[in-house]
Amino acid sequence: MLLRTTMFLLLGGLLSACVSTGHQDPMKTSEGRDGARDAYIQLGIGYLQKGSTEQAKVPLKKALELDGSNADAHAALALVFQTEKEPKLADEHYRKALSARSDARILNNYGSFLFEQQRYAEAYARFQQAAEDNLYPERSRVYENLGLTSLRLQQRPQAQEHFDKSLRLNRNQPRVLLEMAQLSWEDRQYVPSRGYYERFLTVGKGAQDARSLLLGIRLAKVFEDHDRASNYAMQLRRLYPGTPEYQQYLAEQK
Repeated sequence: MLLRTTMFLLLGGLLSACVSTGHQDPMKTSEGRDGARDAYIQLGIGYLQKGSTEQAKVPLKKALELDGSNADAHAALALVFQTEKEPKLADEHYRKALSARSDARILNNYGSFLFEQQRYAEAYARFQQAAEDNLYPERSRVYENLGLTSLRLQQRPQAQEHFDKSLRLNRNQPRVLLEMAQLSWEDRQYVPSRGYYERFLTVGKGAQDARSLLLGIRLAKVFEDHDRASNYAMQLRRLYPGTPEYQQYLAEQK
């Protein structure tokens, strides 16, 4: 289960380090050093987005040589080490980033890392901190992550509250819609479950995995839509024959 992390782009001062006025060395001014630092961070993020983590480290190291406490450089390095499966180093750089500047993006990414490490209570606390920023443009993702973490903590009502909040912020989220459909089905709230499921299909443009197909089969049977149940069963058997969902489907036919 993957949580939502957020890449970021730096929008200001990227060229200032490359421009000099007269014969003045830009690296001897604070403005020039800041511009160079930001340009190095942007370069590192570019490499990271392309999957080149080894190359990303070089400019990010240079950025920290210019500003050893820069939050964005540490946050980017944390993502690099997280990608490389170096959890100790990733944790170290996330903490350094947050000690320099606590913001919702870094908190959300750190929470996602902690979730990945199965440190669910810690992850939940970080997501809660991130959710406190009412102006964070991707706040719906934070509530999605809060909901998923609540499920791992065996807090179903809490998870439903977080998913509902996420959909209030952004109603077009396929993962959240599927989770709400599943939770409603488990509670035997079949009409709401079907509503969430149909919205999931619309928003996700029909893309399905084994889990959603199994839920679709179950709902189709409840509402006696035999053609849809048969169609989804065929897709599940053809595309995901080795999954636990297919084995569950077979068990339910007995």
